[in-house]
Amino acid sequence: MDLNLTGKRVVVTGSSRGIGLAIAKAFLIEGAKVVITSRHASDLKHAKKELSDVNTLWGEKILAMPCDFSASSNIESLKDRIINEWGCVDIVVANVGSGVSVPDSIPDEAHFDNLVKLNFNTAVNTSRIFLPLLTKTKGALLFISSIAGVEAFGAPIDYSVAKTAVISFSKNLARKIAIDGVRVNCVAPGNVYFKGGTWDNKLQENPEGVQNIIKSSVPMQRFGKPEEIANAVVFLCSEKASFITGSTLKVDGGQTTSIQ
Repeated sequence: MDLNLTGKRVVVTGSSRGIGLAIAKAFLIEGAKVVITSRHASDLKHAKKELSDVNTLWGEKILAMPCDFSASSNIESLKDRIINEWGCVDIVVANVGSGVSVPDSIPDEAHFDNLVKLNFNTAVNTSRIFLPLLTKTKGALLFISSIAGVEAFGAPIDYSVAKTAVISFSKNLARKIAIDGVRVNCVAPGNVYFKGGTWDNKLQENPEGVQNIIKSSVPMQRFGKPEEIANAVVFLCSEKASFITGSTLKVDGGQTTSIQ
């Protein structure tokens, strides 16, 4: 399917590895130009090389820019640099997040505030700063949430609450700005495996236990792949999804049980 994304200017936050890197790659495959971001320049250097090694022609379509999305001033600087390079932006994917927390029923204030900051505030800050550009281009804004924000699976409560807030923010924002021609959607991944990720660490600690969890809770009895999340993201940001806004697409191998 031709998604008509050639030449589109895309920002993917938190895109030096895992799902974010797969999203960047998927947009490049469709002919888009992509800004990849991370807090660490060294991670970006490695990510850009990895993408360029796949296709040497992608090098000129990638801007690798460090940014801490928990600081609005950093995002403003990123936006200004992108405007200087590309003039505007067509698509923004807010992917920054972390599920690393503690098993406490109610994590202490520092843990709770930090997880909300990383998973929710970064999404709000990104939206607030890039929305004027997306309004100019009648673009698309997409958030990466989690099925932990849809149903209660026993995931860390601060992470789950923050991811639920992302979904609510996405839905409400979509209704507010549809009149401006900007579409807003959300993807809620299930259990996704990639090297160095959370599930990779858990597998190393308890391989049998993790495999039992996956087989008993996921009807497809396997982990998702970053590329499978990326495919959903690219579709929702394309004109093929032109009448879809305010939606949350669960990509979870059938794990969630709710009807909607």
